[in-house]
Amino acid sequence: MWMLVPIAFALKLLNVFLQPLGSVWSSLGPLFLQLRAASWLAGGERSRLLQDRREAGEPGRAEGEDGGDLPTTPTSVNYHFTRQCNYKCGFCFHTAKTSFVLPLEEAKKGLLMLKEAGMEKINFSGGEPFLQDRGEYLGRLVKFCKQELQLPSVSIVSNGSLIRERWFQKYGEYLDILAISCDSFDEQVNVLIGRGQGKKNHVENLQKLRTWCKEYRVAFKINSVINRFNVDEDMKEQITALNPVRWKVFQCLIIEGENSGEDALREAERFVISDEEFEAFLDRHKDVSCLVPESNQKMRDSYLILDEYMRFLNCRNGRKDPSKSILDVGVEEAIKFSGFDEKMFLKRGGKYVWSKADLKLDW
Repeated sequence: MWMLVPIAFALKLLNVFLQPLGSVWSSLGPLFLQLRAASWLAGGERSRLLQDRREAGEPGRAEGEDGGDLPTTPTSVNYHFTRQCNYKCGFCFHTAKTSFVLPLEEAKKGLLMLKEAGMEKINFSGGEPFLQDRGEYLGRLVKFCKQELQLPSVSIVSNGSLIRERWFQKYGEYLDILAISCDSFDEQVNVLIGRGQGKKNHVENLQKLRTWCKEYRVAFKINSVINRFNVDEDMKEQITALNPVRWKVFQCLIIEGENSGEDALREAERFVISDEEFEAFLDRHKDVSCLVPESNQKMRDSYLILDEYMRFLNCRNGRKDPSKSILDVGVEEAIKFSGFDEKMFLKRGGKYVWSKADLKLDW
């Protein structure tokens, strides 16, 4: 019996404390609910602002109530999932410094994170993207992005040498755009640049790929890097005959640590041309309607580049400085260090009709 006395006393003491606590909670409860509602509304307003800007074709950046910028939206991302390549282009600015490739499921996880952050277009590049598992790794990512993530645009940049028709048969329906790198229609010039591969003819292979793209309903695009060896070439006739949806023409770009400097695997200085020479090339091809020119100024900071570790690469200082991986810190945190110039992205025509469903091509 003597043990019941302190227990009863303790219960009475607890009741004394509970009464004022209950009173405090009754007054704080509505306040917590108001704060939660305000937070939800602020998040909704942020999403609405970003969506309105995307629909208006503006950058995915909006200003918050405090005047600060909201996070950059990764509308269009270039994922260089491998640095390995079977060509040795002398001006390459994304060289084989590692052989690392993320496990497929990890890559899918990162792509899902990008989609949730606002990505609308993914471009797979390298290195040579068809080199990994003979294109099977790439094909699975393409299918995942189109079928499961339902991205409006899925594209690839390739040198084309390893693409087989069976890949189109298996994965072509999930691909919007295939861009093939072709810097010259003179095979000897291609060999000088580093695109030669024994008995295979780069230009003949380009023609075959063009045919497959039409047959399997994939929009066909050509990328050309204008350099010392092709700057005087006239490509009007060949480009017109191939009739790509876009002919992207880049000025040869120097990137420290990639194609210039002590740690570089390439020495691109001998390929460099002046701004005036680049403009002369553009003027010679001004009547080609699909021409999309990109000078060094337009190109350097207007791409969101993701490397093999899913790190954004900042090129603002003439080299590629990596962020932390989005798999470790998330997209919003990593993209702060990307150096991405959204205004230049729009100025160079980075936002265009990039879904084959909207291109209305004559297949």
